[in-house]
Amino acid sequence: MRIGVLGSGAMAVALGGAWVRAGHEVLVGGRDPGAASRAAVAAGGARSGALVDAAGFGEAVLVAVPADVAAGLVGSLAAELAGRTVLDCTVPMVPGPGGPVLSTAGGRDSGAARLAAAAPGARVVKVFGVCHESIWTLPKPVFEGAPLAVPFCTDDPSAAALVAELVTSTGGTPLPCGGLDRAGLLEAAAVFAIGVWWSGAEARHVFPAPALAPGAVDDDHR
Repeated sequence: MRIGVLGSGAMAVALGGAWVRAGHEVLVGGRDPGAASRAAVAAGGARSGALVDAAGFGEAVLVAVPADVAAGLVGSLAAELAGRTVLDCTVPMVPGPGGPVLSTAGGRDSGAARLAAAAPGARVVKVFGVCHESIWTLPKPVFEGAPLAVPFCTDDPSAAALVAELVTSTGGTPLPCGGLDRAGLLEAAAVFAIGVWWSGAEARHVFPAPALAPGAVDDDHR
């Protein structure tokens, strides 16, 4: 698959590198040609270019820029993104008195919804934003014997199929979570997890499987 990456930061390098290892063609685009070139090298053999080059490169385009500039950038590239699957890994987050909070209104207002409004001809998917970028530097994302589940939200069946292929190629398990109207839930989950990590705790300790409790029957109606 051919994948363009908008941005040259840590997530661009980590996900771009995971896709290069999986055999995909990746082009990293940035405003700064030097930064884009360095990110492409760090990703392990990606190509580099301008933002417009990445937007028009392939079937999928990853938006890996700060959430507060993502919609404006996508809007400026709407013509190039038309007909492509746009992967939104941004986390719309600002500091709050008790920890990080969403910078959107929540509910149906999400970063992904704003990207979809900015580029109505694109097929937007909320995906890859829940995990820290370091997870994507692993050769295979397997934890406690199970492949990483990668949740995503989209309204487009063809975009869902493309994302499932991408996730599977990097060793993960696709986890469809509904339409783009539910993307705010994934963004809120990411903000929650980041707040837990910043506090020094582990978000995974919050969600033990019900089946692990002594005597649990876990919805099998026995």
